[in-house]
Amino acid sequence: MHCPYCSAADTRVIDSRLSPEGDRVRRRRVCAACGERFTSYEMAELVVPRIIKSDGTRETLNEDKLRSGMLRALEKRPVTTEQIESALQRIMKQVRGRGEREVGSRQIGEWVMDELRALDQVAYVRFASVYRSFEDVEAFREEVERLQRDTSKPKV
Repeated sequence: MHCPYCSAADTRVIDSRLSPEGDRVRRRRVCAACGERFTSYEMAELVVPRIIKSDGTRETLNEDKLRSGMLRALEKRPVTTEQIESALQRIMKQVRGRGEREVGSRQIGEWVMDELRALDQVAYVRFASVYRSFEDVEAFREEVERLQRDTSKPKV
């Protein structure tokens, strides 16, 4: 690994730690030439599946686009950045865990809604209203009632 300060190729790892999620390694390095220390991250390179959109087009899964959709739903809601990032990582793990080259956008949308339902019910309804294209107030009411029924059921 090249030093980001002086571009020397001779750097040495002085500490390695696994991230809490267990999906990457954090390495502290020191440059032999200039003595500066820096951090690098190592993670497995996985094939990112393509998304089959509802109109039949295909595009590469864009984690930033997924994040922005969740952030839009969670705007001004009491949810921490760490909770959002954890939810996003769980969704990405599900996508990659399927081992398929293509995943339907409907499936990803359902996973996002599951995560939002667990994080914040208002954000869930916001996302669902766009995702499911609610046409009127009645559709909102039905979704809120469904959410209330689901949350009032005893958990097993």
